[in-house]
Amino acid sequence: MDGELLDIGEVARRTGLAASALRYYEKQGFIAPAGRNGLRRSYRPDVLDRLALIVCARDAGFTIAEIAGFLRAAPGDPELRARLADKAVRLEDDIARLERMRDALRHASACAHEPLVECPDFKRHFRPDGGGQPVSERPSRQ
Repeated sequence: MDGELLDIGEVARRTGLAASALRYYEKQGFIAPAGRNGLRRSYRPDVLDRLALIVCARDAGFTIAEIAGFLRAAPGDPELRARLADKAVRLEDDIARLERMRDALRHASACAHEPLVECPDFKRHFRPDGGGQPVSERPSRQ
């Protein structure tokens, strides 16, 4: 068998994924083994890049169906491009929300205001503009 192939254990070790996850991604058609070394699946080294993309997408909140959609999309698919652009906007919103939470927690860890939840600076962190309209007065998002 080709010396450049990686067995399933090596792929699992390098990616931090369980072998069962690799078999699941194979069943979904996301990756394919290049062959077998005895009873063990073997993969080409480029599977590591594909798995890194899958893990990144999963960690970013993509569903398995969404990941399948962009892995299997036809080249130049305009609908896929629109879905990816929409997901990018939603990720930007998530990042902004998480940054506000991080800043609020940093403030809370050093704030002497009692009760903490009434601290104006603490409350400010939960407003998307850092101090504008309170959440209860913002227009609802569609």
